[in-house]
Amino acid sequence: MPKVQISSPKLRQPNGVFSHATAIEATGRFVFISGMTARRPDGSIAGIGDITEQTRQVCENVKAAVEAADGTLDDVCRVDVYVRNMEHFEAIHKVRAQYFSPPLPASTMVEVTKMTSPDYLIEISAIAVVPVK
Repeated sequence: MPKVQISSPKLRQPNGVFSHATAIEATGRFVFISGMTARRPDGSIAGIGDITEQTRQVCENVKAAVEAADGTLDDVCRVDVYVRNMEHFEAIHKVRAQYFSPPLPASTMVEVTKMTSPDYLIEISAIAVVPVK
């Protein structure tokens, strides 16, 4: 069974780029991706003060991690998003829509007070199930 987006008429439809639940047959490799920040490969931080640029770099980092495990973003079934300002919700989802396509991963987004650097505005961790090739 491929990844399937689960919906219910008993639930309000998501207002962002995520599904309420995602089902996937667990034949493959589970890939647990640590929280990715806007840190570039050279160690610099992308988009200081700019949530759009930071979200783009974070998504690129998640993409690089899942690709290193021989997968794609389509294999991601869950993301957890930590933000410094929930007011950035729409801007974050505009970027996420460029990276994630239906069936969308399940997702949680929470606002946090601090991250490992005061320059980080967003961090995303993910779980993927990569098919065995």
